[in-house]
Amino acid sequence: MFVQTESTTSRRPANTPVPPSRPRRWSRLRRGVVPYLYLSPALILLVVWTYRPLVQAVQLSTVSWNLLPASPMKSVGTDNYQQLFELPALGDAVWLTVVLIVGLLPFTVVVPVVIGFAMRGVSVRSSRIYQGLIFAPFLVAPVAGAAVWRWLLDPSGGIVNRVLGTDHNWIYDKNTAQMAIIVITGWHLIGIAVLAVAAGLAGISTDYDEAAQLDGANRLQIATRITMPLLSPTLVFLTLMTILLSAQWSFPLIDTLTQGGPAGATTNIYYLLWDYGFHSFNAGLSAAAGIVLFLGFGVVAGFLVWLSERITFHDN
Repeated sequence: MFVQTESTTSRRPANTPVPPSRPRRWSRLRRGVVPYLYLSPALILLVVWTYRPLVQAVQLSTVSWNLLPASPMKSVGTDNYQQLFELPALGDAVWLTVVLIVGLLPFTVVVPVVIGFAMRGVSVRSSRIYQGLIFAPFLVAPVAGAAVWRWLLDPSGGIVNRVLGTDHNWIYDKNTAQMAIIVITGWHLIGIAVLAVAAGLAGISTDYDEAAQLDGANRLQIATRITMPLLSPTLVFLTLMTILLSAQWSFPLIDTLTQGGPAGATTNIYYLLWDYGFHSFNAGLSAAAGIVLFLGFGVVAGFLVWLSERITFHDN
């Protein structure tokens, strides 16, 4: 006969949850922390080189300082911002920045699209050669390119004046200096824009073209009604980069060729804040101009990103 004895260990009710063991909890915590460890170097560099200087620029915009280490900083509150908005040079610089952006859009959007469509009709090897030749100006250092263009636009013996039969001083004439900066900057940027358009066209499936041809569509209809809408994300990206970075791209050329002149004809908003800081030695005013530039372009970038989500087409 067997006698059933009650176990000394009390049984746990069936609906009572089993507490997780410490090793399992530690393993889950470790899995959650590992991705942040991989991201930590990039986050540290982002904080050190982006957010920390931005906070310092905000602090610097509220003081009066001439950049000399022995000179004390004097807190002035928002006086730098008030002085900045009262200066006529700010409005002129904003207008010249708008002119620069509008002038560069054909070089970064229109001409690359035309070249991209033209290269679709040639062989792959030939298109690679053409892309390399067009991309070459982007590899030229801006200072070296500015020196070459100064020689080309020389009023006495430059090739441009020889071809046109004139002796015009393109760089130091107030009426043509901004146009010269736009052309030289566009010459530098057209190569990278062509590569971006070529990459966008390569990502569009040829099935759309073949299906449209079966329906009787011609090449112009296919380009305007199928290819261009599918290329819209690339075009919006190039437009966004042109708007946000035009003043920065043109800075080394302006500093080498015109120094913002003649008579401020090429002083855009980016060169203006540099001029306040390193020509006038007004660090507070320069920092205030930088903060205004940052906020202004931040609003523009946010609007363009919002707009791009509504006007672009994606091949899903």
